[in-house]
Amino acid sequence: MGMIKEFKTFAMKGNVMDMAIGIIIGAAFGKIVSSLVGDVIMPPIGLLLGGVDFSTLSVTLKHATEGSEAVSLKYGVFINTIIDFLIIAFSIFIVVKIINSMKKKEEEKPAEPPKPTKEEILLTEIRDELRKR
Repeated sequence: MGMIKEFKTFAMKGNVMDMAIGIIIGAAFGKIVSSLVGDVIMPPIGLLLGGVDFSTLSVTLKHATEGSEAVSLKYGVFINTIIDFLIIAFSIFIVVKIINSMKKKEEEKPAEPPKPTKEEILLTEIRDELRKR
């Protein structure tokens, strides 16, 4: 029973939950970027390169026979994956850069001057009273 309780305590820690949420959002973001690359970016690039569809680029190492399937090296899919990675890495870079600039602006804000102590307030009132006389 002790191990289950310890695991529950571990799993409910804030940083573990934050990490889990980050992984879930990251997976969804990866699907979005894959669609962006495969469906939006690669078709125009393929068109510019003479109608090349990167996902179909491959080299056949062994042709199919009656007893076995063809063995092919699908380097086009690899190119798409590299482009996915570069877009995700650049997107994360931009987000981190924005967060860092926001933190920097917070640090640059001048600190609020310290509030006067009760003694200073009292001395100020006495000074003002003396000036009135």
